[in-house]
This record gives sequence, structure tokens and C-alpha cells, in this order.
Amino acid sequence: TGRLAKGDTDLHAGPYLHNCNGRVKMADQMHTITLASRPTGAPTAENFGHETAPIPTPEPGEVVVAVHYMSLDPYMRGRMDAGKSYTAATQVGEVMGAGGVGEVIASNAEGWSVGDFALGMFGWASHAAQPANTLRKLDPKIAPLTTALGVLGMPGFTGWHGLMEYGRPKSGETLVVAAATGPVGSMVGQLAKSLGLRAVGIAGGADKCAFATQTFGFDACLDHRAFEDAKSLRTALKEVCPDGIDIYFENVGGKVLEAVMPLMNANGRVPVCGMISWYNAGGVGAGAEATMTVPALWRGILVNHLSVQGFIISDFWHQLPEFLQDVAPKVASGEIKYIEDIAQGLENAPEAFIGLLEGRNKGKLIVKLV
Repeated sequence: TGRLAKGDTDLHAGPYLHNCNGRVKMADQMHTITLASRPTGAPTAENFGHETAPIPTPEPGEVVVAVHYMSLDPYMRGRMDAGKSYTAATQVGEVMGAGGVGEVIASNAEGWSVGDFALGMFGWASHAAQPANTLRKLDPKIAPLTTALGVLGMPGFTGWHGLMEYGRPKSGETLVVAAATGPVGSMVGQLAKSLGLRAVGIAGGADKCAFATQTFGFDACLDHRAFEDAKSLRTALKEVCPDGIDIYFENVGGKVLEAVMPLMNANGRVPVCGMISWYNAGGVGAGAEATMTVPALWRGILVNHLSVQGFIISDFWHQLPEFLQDVAPKVASGEIKYIEDIAQGLENAPEAFIGLLEGRNKGKLIVKLV
């Protein structure tokens, strides 16, 4: 997250900052949300701390950003645990990590000016100081700032990379993706449709399924909440996937995984992006139990010659320009659609995040700070 101040609050930018709404009075203090304690099971409000601190001063090579929008994503739940993962855990007392977009209000870096807009890992914070070379400059005239956190940001990039690199889609095949109306799932489904695949979504609620078919163009969508177990969900999947499943883009784990795997066709592909249904079990997979046994799952992978590939998108940032070149024009033209769910106020981020893990959001969840 962004470096926090420990003293001087002189921003070298005068008493006002500029944003797209005009001149507003600069705050003297920044607000942050920290990890107050590690959750056991689902997080609660008590796991988050609300702090204030002086707004930092930029050191050489740094800029100070007033955050306008902050991203909330499922991976944050894993960082709240102390267990081993692909990245360092957030320590108790530290600011929660998050990507955000905001406006430069002070600069001590060549090529950056007050009024520029930036994307960076600013954390759950109203302001942050960051090395300018870690930031991506944004032009709000080209695309809304929020798209850098969703459809044209990490989630959209994740869906694009996972599908194209590991799904290896071919026209006429069938793809299934859960969390179908989220920023990753909706990108996967729309790209699959554009390439001539049959796209089947799984989502939590009839309203989300309607979004999947009516807004995102999925051929079908099943409400996993309408099925009491994996067996009944699998029976419904057979009906909407009469030719079997060639690609399963894994976002959730749980009974969806158990329902899908026996329906996979020979030489099928499973890009493994997430497992949100198990995140509250603690650690990566710790305590996660499915009724599909490991031997049954492993045997299915073997006899069907399945390619199962886990990936972490932060390993592939060098491909972001290629993603933007491919997808940004499709977003601008409306060929790729997106939904944003905007929560108001940093103080409401914990409750919004808890809701995200429970599936309450539609589309990309973003917190609006100013």
C-alpha cells in the first residue's frame, strides 16, 4: 500500500487540490482502514480498524495521490490470513491493500504534475504517497477512471489472460464460468461468445442470471442457490450443456466445481483463477472440504486428459498493453459491456467487502471516496 506519513504535512501544492469537479478544500488528515485482527471464518466489522494520520509529503521520485475510487476484490480475504500464499499476508495493524485510482495533489517526480490521474496500489486509504514509477497514468477522457479497476484493469485482464492463454478457446466449444456477472466472469463469457463458443454462466440469484443472459449475452445461466447440492446442479448443467463442457473457468470451487468436473469433455481445459466459496475457511484451501473426493477429482483429470492451470495475474503485467490493445476498443464500442457496483465512502468499505464475499454485489465492486 501507499507509504503513510509520519510527520510533515506540507504538500508543496498549496492549500487546494483540483479535480474533475473543480477546486475543493484540501484535507489536513488522511483516513485509512487497517487489519485490526485476523478473522476466523467470515470477516466481521471488528476485524477492521479506522485510523487517521497526517497526509504524507512526497519524497524524491514520489507523488501524493488523493484516492477517488478503490477496488474491492476477493483476493483480499486471503491476505487477511497468516497462512502461506502467493503474496505476503497483511500484518495486524497494517493498512489493508487495494488498487485505486486518484488525482495527484503533490509531485516530487519528473513527468508527474498536480492534476494528473494515476492507478496504483494505494490501499484502503484516502491518500497515499507512492513512487511514480510504480503507477500507471490515466486519461479520464479516454475511459472512465473506474474502468481501470474493473473491465480495463486487473479483473478484466485476469479473465482475458486466463481464457486466451489457458482456456485456448475454439469456435463451437462450450464454456462454463461461475461468478458469471462479476468482472472476471463477465469478461470471460463475452470473449467466449465473440469467439463463437457456447457460454454458460453460473451465478447466485435469478437477477444475476438475468444480467448474464440479457446484458452479457450468455446462452444460459444457472442460479446455484436454486440447487441444494452438486448432484442437482450437475443435472441442470447437463441440460444446458448437451455436448459436455470443454472449458471450465474456475472462480469459486465448492459445489460448482463438483458439479462441473464429471461433465468435462476429453482434452478439456480448466484455468484456475479463484475459489471464493472456500476463502473463509482460512488459508489457501485450509479446511476446505468438498464431497468430491481428491481421488475422484484426480482420476477425472487423468482419464479425460484435462489441462488444469492455476495462475496469478500479477505474474503477467508485461502483457497488459496487449490486453488493452485488444479489449479497450471493444469496451469503447459497447461490444464488451460491464457493470459497476459503487459503494459510497471509505468508512463503508468493510461492510461492502463482507457483502462481496457473500455474493451481494453485481458486477465490479468499487468504493467511491470523493
